[in-house]
Amino acid sequence: MATSRDMDIPAMAQSAKRKGIDLLGTGDFTHPAYFESLSKYLKPTSSDLFEYEDIRFVLTAEVSNVYQSDGRTRRMHNLIFVPTTETARGVSTILGEYGRLASDGRPVLSISSYEMLARLLEVDERLMLIPAHIWTPWFALFGSKSGFDSLEECFGDLADRIFAVETGLSSDPPMNERLSSLDRMTLISNSDAHSPRCLGREANLFDSDLSYDGIHAALRKSDGMKVKSTLEFFPEEGKYHLDGHRACGYRTMPLEAKANHGLCPVCGRKLTIGVLHRVEDLADRPPDCAQNAASYRHVIPLMELLAEAYDTRETSVYVRKAYAALTTELGAEFHVLLQAEVADVEKLTDARVALAIERMRRGDVQAVGGYDGVFGVVCALPDSKKGRNKHVEVALSTERQMRLL
Repeated sequence: MATSRDMDIPAMAQSAKRKGIDLLGTGDFTHPAYFESLSKYLKPTSSDLFEYEDIRFVLTAEVSNVYQSDGRTRRMHNLIFVPTTETARGVSTILGEYGRLASDGRPVLSISSYEMLARLLEVDERLMLIPAHIWTPWFALFGSKSGFDSLEECFGDLADRIFAVETGLSSDPPMNERLSSLDRMTLISNSDAHSPRCLGREANLFDSDLSYDGIHAALRKSDGMKVKSTLEFFPEEGKYHLDGHRACGYRTMPLEAKANHGLCPVCGRKLTIGVLHRVEDLADRPPDCAQNAASYRHVIPLMELLAEAYDTRETSVYVRKAYAALTTELGAEFHVLLQAEVADVEKLTDARVALAIERMRRGDVQAVGGYDGVFGVVCALPDSKKGRNKHVEVALSTERQMRLL
């Protein structure tokens, strides 16, 4: 559901090679038909990973837990990592008691996150459960609509079995570092890919063995292994960064939302409280507390940068040709974005593409935050069509906030 028909193992592997990704999560192993296709394509390795054409895969799934807790309806997405097909089958057998696994790749389950974790650990102690996109409003650990205020409130005496959280597209490490309760957590960033083209929107750089146990150790920060850094969306581009009301086209910063008592000034209905606001509510540190600036880098997907530089669509023939030229001559997409000589980029494309990459690397971008399910906009070139269209909106957002300060 809501996923490209091209999202199969061969297409994922091909895209991973273009992007510079060595290890992918399979996604959706709980879906019976998809699980059978994994068996068709993937070869098991001695490291409890799987392989297809030199790309390694780890068995993963995402599930939606919907349940009652403390008199409230909780809705939460969780990621599940397992080392073997036998474990995957055991997990699916249990989860099948609580929902229809064949109805969607992310099944809806009537079991609490706590009870699910307890039961799944009985299947395999090496299983990992990672709360997904922990800040998004509707389906997340800390979500403003149906989440919790702490890890312990959700997982109780099993909270120590959670050692990593997924930060989501609408937040980045500095935002998460404002909560001292997350200090022991490994912060991971995943691409939320619904098509092969979207692989690597966010990614993790592991300093560990390329094995299931190596990944497990890195996420637990043990045996000298760790997640060295993450590649991140500019969080403003995420769909829930700011507060807002999509039906009225209204977005705002937390300070203004609080001044309006969480209501839309256009229609008077409740705003969807976004990630930035929710972080402010739970934070016990100031915004400038971040200590690990070297542990992440903000990136803009290469096709997005090319489309902005050429004032055209990402799917245009011109963008596809430029993308192919850069990734063929200079290396994989991540190398082009982060390491390639800007002069080499300019030779293969033009000065505007080179400037866009330079500005992205410096973080010198113009951003309008996403809200209530609407993606935000990040511009590397203010004079581009994309930048000009959003310039007034950025100015108005800043003006509103300054008035309240």
